[in-house]
Amino acid sequence: MIVSQSAPPVDFQVHPGGALHGRFRVPGDKSMSHRAVMLGALAEGDTEVSGFLEGADALATLEAFRRMGVSIEGPRHGELRIRGVGLHGLRAADGPLDVGNSGTSMRLLAGLLAGQRFDSVLTGDDSLRRRPMGRVTEPLATMGARIEATPEGTAPLHIRGDQSLQGVRYEMPVASAQVKSALLLAGLYADGETWVHEPAPTRDHTERMLQGFGYPVQRQGAWSGVSGGGRLQGGALDVPADISSAAFFLVGASIAAGSDLVLEHVGINPTRTGVLDVLGHMGADIEIRNRRESGGEEVGDLRVQARPLHGLTIPERLVPLAIDEFPALFIAAACAHGRTVLTGARELRVKESDRIAVMADGLAAVGIHAEPREDGIVIEGGRIRGGTVDSHGDHRIAMAFAMAGLVSEAPITIRNCRNVDTSFPGFVVLAREAGANVEEMHDGEAQ
Repeated sequence: MIVSQSAPPVDFQVHPGGALHGRFRVPGDKSMSHRAVMLGALAEGDTEVSGFLEGADALATLEAFRRMGVSIEGPRHGELRIRGVGLHGLRAADGPLDVGNSGTSMRLLAGLLAGQRFDSVLTGDDSLRRRPMGRVTEPLATMGARIEATPEGTAPLHIRGDQSLQGVRYEMPVASAQVKSALLLAGLYADGETWVHEPAPTRDHTERMLQGFGYPVQRQGAWSGVSGGGRLQGGALDVPADISSAAFFLVGASIAAGSDLVLEHVGINPTRTGVLDVLGHMGADIEIRNRRESGGEEVGDLRVQARPLHGLTIPERLVPLAIDEFPALFIAAACAHGRTVLTGARELRVKESDRIAVMADGLAAVGIHAEPREDGIVIEGGRIRGGTVDSHGDHRIAMAFAMAGLVSEAPITIRNCRNVDTSFPGFVVLAREAGANVEEMHDGEAQ
């Protein structure tokens, strides 16, 4: 399912009060769900996936591969069976591949499709077509890829097939797991070795999953490399719960007095746990229980109890490790004692929305002083008074302000929340079961 731009608007109405209790599992990791479909499709033999996120973004990736000739059964209760076609078994789609709002789909597919024998066109919704693609198309061009974007460097992307890709050594100017992954996927089709250097650690799901499918990946310090011409072998893959989705409940339970919550089977890959580190530095009470491995990834159960938070200057080394969780962390900062300062996070300007500007506006709308900066923000902790916030269709901003309602003095109305289904289908139902007073509104009426 891709969220229709013509569908009627969805708003959230959050009433003050409540605490979060219980134990549950949030939906599967979105980053891993994307990659499970991609690598399962390119593998030889079947791949059985459990824990797949049935959100619009991951489903957009799934539909793209179906249109390129891959047979995929499901999803049903998070389970898929992917009948892999091998690295060279994809076929040209019968038209442009529309990936909706999913930047991950577009950037990773750009690398993967650059090595195919056929032409492709990648497009998306209005929001995605405004997001910059040059930082992935330009390094792919150094490998010999031919990708034509708009004059502004945005989608639709016209990818010319039947190119001879060459391995490169590329040093990324800005840490980005999506750029790194796109180059490594293109490297599967390139002559020689492809190496990518990252200036700061980013999530390494692509490297881990390639190895899980039997494809050798070399690592040397901050460099990751692959050689072209290998093979992927299908198998079983269990996708852990998404720490980015868990982040909203981690923050909610930290700020709402009396909360005591357990989030089960959460992926705690060390390249994704920046949110735990930042909250820990703020004084949050989060305990990792029952550490174990699942599908090549470390998982654990997270117990969080309410505790007063304090502001901090967020270490820049943690920024790439928490880049998707900052909307939730900004709510924690708004509820903390003192000032929180974030720098080195320019990437937040080019997410599903300009998350620095939109979050600053939203915080101001509910009574919190927030000063946006070019690469970050300064937030003065205070009292959330309630008001109306426009999420600008950004799922993470909508869910972040839903947690703010737990401690608000008056109701919070959050506009344009339909895209929450891209990463967290069933969010409102789960939040209400946990104890939040949130309603989904269609045309002004609660559902």
